[in-house]
Amino acid sequence: MRLFAPLIALCLAAPTAHAQCGGAFSAFVDGLRSEAVSKGHDRGTVNAFFRNVRQDPKVLRADRAQGVFQKPFIEFSRRLISQNRIDRGRAMAKKYDSVFDRIEREFGVSRGVLLAFWAFETDYGGFQGDFNTLNALTTLAHDCRRPQLFRPQIFAALELYEHGDFDPARTTGAWAGEIGMVQMLPRDIIENGVDGDGDGHVRLKTSAPDALMSGGKMLSNLGWRAGEPWLQEVRVPDTLDWSLTGPGQTRTVADWAKMGVRPRAGQLAKGSLPASIILPQGRKGPAFIAYPNFQVYFEWNQSFTYVLTAAYFATRLEGGKVYDAGNPEPGLSGTQMKQLQAKLQARGHDVGKIDGILGGGTRAAVQAEQKRLGLPADAWPTAALLNRL
Repeated sequence: MRLFAPLIALCLAAPTAHAQCGGAFSAFVDGLRSEAVSKGHDRGTVNAFFRNVRQDPKVLRADRAQGVFQKPFIEFSRRLISQNRIDRGRAMAKKYDSVFDRIEREFGVSRGVLLAFWAFETDYGGFQGDFNTLNALTTLAHDCRRPQLFRPQIFAALELYEHGDFDPARTTGAWAGEIGMVQMLPRDIIENGVDGDGDGHVRLKTSAPDALMSGGKMLSNLGWRAGEPWLQEVRVPDTLDWSLTGPGQTRTVADWAKMGVRPRAGQLAKGSLPASIILPQGRKGPAFIAYPNFQVYFEWNQSFTYVLTAAYFATRLEGGKVYDAGNPEPGLSGTQMKQLQAKLQARGHDVGKIDGILGGGTRAAVQAEQKRLGLPADAWPTAALLNRL
């Protein structure tokens, strides 16, 4: 069962005159056909591509049922990370050692990073999703929540179809249209696909070398800095200015060290590197220092909890210790979190959708209100803060 958000590299293409959504589904598909022909695609090919496309209500239900992201980091990470997943990851690292060596050499991406994505997205290729990909993309493009993301992916899938690398009737994947072992959208496959096994094709569903090499190239193109760390567990002093913490605030590693931040194991990265202190469940819970590569994760997935868990799991797969969970203050229920978001929104904070999920906007608003009220500004919402508001 897919328990986590899809890997989505946001498409930044500007809307066009054809970028409408909603209305009758058949009319919407007719608009897609017209746009495809206007882009220069053969009309017969376009008609064959769209011949059997259908709206899939299961896709919409999946899109609106991501309650797992309401879970705090400790619970979420323990749910996704098991000893079996660690053991299998290390076995896969050994099995594809030469592939990971090549990825590290060509793209500078450490093997633990890709292993973690591979594990979380498809359980090392074991379950890649059984949604018809064209139906999923068309359904989500027709839905008016994020048409600017999904509509361009349909035309990318058409391009793959023209090259013989996509079957409208048989290509399947995740509910949000991603394909293959590390779950990539069609446009990302076109831009980052790599023939890792040398057979002349890029087959992300059946070839682990193809999937891993393509994932490595994608991370590199998203800005991954070769040879640099991404995340490290630290200990922070009780005297730290909590308002300086959070993924949106950086100081140099040397500055953090002067403030008393210490690695739980090993050494901190070089002192000139910019870094943030991440406290996923406040000052009394786990603490991490996040380096520039950590931000690249958000180009692949927008969920803070998923990103932190994937980054942490990558360190575990490379021999890192189990984090110290500490003793965080109790958080809020989903209902309480929605109440909090409504109160924050009423005070002028941009928290996005009131969905009960502690995302980046809500964290920043919580921290700002904690600071205003004279509370420890660690961005962890509690009943005390809710009551004060």
